[in-house]
Formats: sequence, structure tokens, C-alpha cells
Amino acid sequence: MTAGDKRKSSVSDTREEEKDSPFGIWLSRGLHQLFDDVANEPIPDELLRLIEEDRNK
Repeated sequence: MTAGDKRKSSVSDTREEEKDSPFGIWLSRGLHQLFDDVANEPIPDELLRLIEEDRNK
């Protein structure tokens, strides 16, 4: 294991701990309440068309 691997593991572990902390749970719930409805809206056909055009270039 290199120093870079150790550092990545440490950052990943810290992020997992933050998700399970009371603040992390509160933040996650709040963000879901605010943005789930928006995230679940259908993507407009015009935007899908633009994405497909760009992908085909």
C-alpha cells in the first residue's frame, strides 16, 4: 500500500463516518426533502435531444 492509497482510504473512512454522524443524517434528510421532487422530475425532451446530439459528435 502506498502513501496515496493510505490517504484515499483515510478520506473515504472519514466520509463514511460523517454520513453516519447525527449531523450527516440531518443533512442528508434535509437535502432529500428539498431536492427529491426536483430530481424525480422527467428530463425535458429538448434537453435529451441536445445531450444525444453532443454525444454523437
